Amino acid sequence: MSESITTRRTAAALVAVTALATVAATTPSAEAAEPAPARTSGTAGLKGVDYATWQRDVQAVIDRATPYVAARTAEAGTQKQAIVLDIDNSSLETDFHWTKIPTPAIKPVLELTRYAHARGAAIFFVTARPGVLDPVTDWNLRQVGYPVSGLYVRHLPDLFQGVSTYKTAKRAEIEAKGYTIIANIGNNTTDLVGGHAERTFKLPDYDGKLS
Repeated sequence: MSESITTRRTAAALVAVTALATVAATTPSAEAAEPAPARTSGTAGLKGVDYATWQRDVQAVIDRATPYVAARTAEAGTQKQAIVLDIDNSSLETDFHWTKIPTPAIKPVLELTRYAHARGAAIFFVTARPGVLDPVTDWNLRQVGYPVSGLYVRHLPDLFQGVSTYKTAKRAEIEAKGYTIIANIGNNTTDLVGGHAERTFKLPDYDGKLS
């Protein structure tokens, strides 16, 4: 076969490929017509926790907490009321956005705390995060809209206690300041056991898959 014939056939083939590519790019496929499914990211996704399911489960808990908080804050009178929250996957979406700064708030929890604060309740955060993260944690909470009446992190002496013992002691400190803790919200039993709260509300952790 002559070189000229080979050259012409190669050119024709290139034109055909280009034409097919153009048609494919301009003709919407059934797959492209539908939005891509949302994918869970972060360490939660690696453990198989679906973000949309988690959001629905969180909302179900907050839906139970809201009428109670509304009733208690309505009857506060001169009582100093407070709500205590854990942070990671209880106030912030830590395991879903571990590289995002600031870490986004969990919207239903944020809305409840802002509602309670507007009705006079103080908002305290008790976390097992180490003391070195105190400034950035405080900044993150405020940056995403949380009212922060106080933040408790684990300093060196606290590291010799179990998490539940440490958190119970901090709630007792808040009570010693004259507050009645009407609600304690967390996603782990260590956030909630030990008393020093009228009601506890457990957010999902899926058998420890969320920190």
